[in-house]
This record gives sequence, structure tokens and C-alpha cells, in this order.
Amino acid sequence: MTSLLWLRRDLRTADHPALLAARDAADGELAVCFVVDPLLWDGGGPVRRAWLAASVRAVADRLDGRLVLRRGSPREVVPRLARELGATSVHVTRETTPTGARRDARVRTALETDDVEWVETGTPYAVGPGLVHNRSGDPYRVFTPFARAWREHGWPDPAPTPRRLDLVDAPSDDAAERALDDALSVEDLPRLPAAGQAAALQRWREFLEETLGDYHAGRDRPDLDGTSRLSPYLKVGAVHPRTLLADLAGRSGRGAQTYATELAWREFYADVLHHQPHSAWHDLREALGSLRYDEPEDAIEAWKQGHTGYPVVDAGMRQLLAVGWMHNRLRMITASFLTKDLHVWWPVGARHFLDHLLDGDLASNNHGWQWVAGTGTDASPYFRVFNPVTQGQRFDPDGDYVRRWVPELAHLPGRAVHEPWEHPEGYAHGYPERIVDHAEERKEALRRYEAVR
Repeated sequence: MTSLLWLRRDLRTADHPALLAARDAADGELAVCFVVDPLLWDGGGPVRRAWLAASVRAVADRLDGRLVLRRGSPREVVPRLARELGATSVHVTRETTPTGARRDARVRTALETDDVEWVETGTPYAVGPGLVHNRSGDPYRVFTPFARAWREHGWPDPAPTPRRLDLVDAPSDDAAERALDDALSVEDLPRLPAAGQAAALQRWREFLEETLGDYHAGRDRPDLDGTSRLSPYLKVGAVHPRTLLADLAGRSGRGAQTYATELAWREFYADVLHHQPHSAWHDLREALGSLRYDEPEDAIEAWKQGHTGYPVVDAGMRQLLAVGWMHNRLRMITASFLTKDLHVWWPVGARHFLDHLLDGDLASNNHGWQWVAGTGTDASPYFRVFNPVTQGQRFDPDGDYVRRWVPELAHLPGRAVHEPWEHPEGYAHGYPERIVDHAEERKEALRRYEAVR
């Protein structure tokens, strides 16, 4: 009797309940597959696709090359592979994103035709979306009470890692292999970090030993290496958040508490998306549905390329293009600039981020954008407009972050880098002048918000 494990956002072998369930269901024969789904594979940007390809290759190596790769619609590929292997059950980690849930429903229906059992075990989150609710049984729409209930709910200990897996050696198809090769050979890709479970756990150990103690103080400083950089690994499931929370449980101090809270934000946004699937690309708060937006194509392109004339905004956008990642503080600053200085509807920026971020997660990315834009989960966000100058001065006080990513300003000392227009040599090396006046655009943003409140 053969069982089939279909990997998606769970590209690892450690702390993997669905893998254990598939192994236990097999009578000596277990197959593991990954499906290159054109709907998702071709729909993302080249950076995210390359990171996924590298992560698939890494888990294939952990499985001694016995990961079965197939390309096509999962509704057709998975049942066909199950028939080819004689599998009596297909195992997955439960998916709750709108697209993933619809896909799984179609695959499950197709498998029923062949009397193949569909088994969902585990979740990409410590607490599965939909399991945390208030006393009335309703989902939370504000983070703080959700985080409190999430902690009280708790989560299981990490699942054990299987010592040995007897895997069926089934062939991969050429189209799937070629898709991975093509994704990793695109010209001008940013340099990817080491992919896979081992790299994720190594990075986690380094963070615990060197950075966690000061995380609460340093996490907002883009000029410092103060974050874990684990978000790309969490995105593809190279490490499970439950593994991280288990290691944090034995540690005291504000750093450990703050990091757990950041994981709670990820879980909160997944829960919001689960209950409000329309919020993936539409305003969560309908009250701002009549807010007036602009479509300044030249200004949007300047924002995308890091040529707005505001140094900290440009540094963040250039970091995104160069390495496929951006510090979280800069994500908020750059999002605020697009939505409140340029008055652009948030999905424009959310799509650009998803195309370029290694960790481009739909729930976290798009609801993070809505939090900044004022259409999301924050109860009173209309007056929050990030000042790109004071934000830079506060969180990059010596200007090191800006000078790293904006070489035209490398000659400016210290805090002067945040206001090149105030320095006699500020534009000596071709840095662009400001495309808008922040003070005036802040007033305009507040006028528009007041008009629809």
C-alpha cells in the first residue's frame, strides 16, 4: 500500500506532521511530490519563482533526490500520479489561502473518483487559521486581542523528525525539471540566500545566539543586522513557526517576547485572510471605499526604481530590487509614501512587492499594505502618514543604511544624508530632486481621508 505526500508550503522534513501521517499510512512505500502549477508558478515574479525553485531543490536533496517533480494543473497531475503509483491516500498540509483552498477542493473531488483518500494534517502556522475566536465565536479583526487569545490557545510541540524514509523512486517529468532550471538561470536575479531546511535552522541558531537579546531594540534599525531574516524560509515552509516558538519558550527577556509577537502578526494576517478572502485584493474596511486615488504613472515608476528624491524611501526600494528583501520598517515607510504621498491605491504597491520579495506572502504582504494605507485592521489609521525624513533620521541615525543603497549620497556625512536639499553638495553626484512635497501631500492625504470618514 502506497501513500503520496504532496509538498506545497512545507518544503522540509523536520517538524512535518503531514510527512509523518503519510509515512504511517504507507505499508513500506511512500512517495513525495511537488507540482509546478503554471497558475501559481507563472503568476509570480522571477525573484519569488527563483527562491521557490531553490527551496524545492534543497528539499529534493534532503530526500536523496527522490522528490517526484511534475508540471501541470494539480487537479490532473496529482490523481494521475496517484494512479501511477497505486497510492491509496494523498497527504497534504492543510491550506487556507483562498486560491489554495479552492485548488485543494478540486483535487480532493478528482481523487474521490478513484477512491483515493485525501488527508489533511497540520498547518503552515502554529495555530491554524480559523481556530482563534472571541467569546462570541467570531474572528478577531484587531491584532492585540487576537495575539492574547492566540497565546492562550497554544500550539503543539514540534513533531519528531523521521530517522529514515523509505521512498518510492518515481520519475520526474522534463517539463518540471526545466521549469526549475529556467527559474534559477534568469539574468540579473539578486543573489539568493542559501535555501532549505539546514540553512534556515543555521540562520535561526545564529539569531538566537547573537541577536535575539537585543531584538526588541534593534529590529527597527535597517542600518543594523537586527532581524532574523527568516521570513523567506517561513514563506516556503523550510522551517515551521512552531519550531521557533518552542525554542523561544525557554528564553526570557523582551527580545524573545517581541519576536513571538512578530510571529503572531503573521498568524493574525493569515486568520484575517481566511475569514475575509476578498481582502486579498480589496479593502477590508469598506468605509474607505470611496476614497479618491491618483494614477501618476511616472511617479509610480520613480517609486519602484528608488528615484523619488527621498533618501530612505529610495534606499528601501533599491534594496528590494537588489536582494529581493526589504527591512520591515522600510516596508512601512515606502508603503506610506506610495499610498499617502502619491495617493495610489495599495494593491499597486502590494503587487510590486509580491513580484520582488523572496518572502512575498499574500496574507502578510497585502494586509501589511492595508494597515499602512488605512483600509485594513487598524481601528483609526487615517491620520498616520510616515514622514520619510524624520523616519530616516530616527531609524538610520548615522545614515549608514541610505549610503549603502544610494551611492549618489555616499559623500554626505551622518544625518545630512537624509536631507540632501539642505547640503550644498547634496546633488553633486546626480541624486534626483524630490518628486513631491511631503508636507503638502500629507495635508492632501488628510483632506481625502476626512472627506470619507
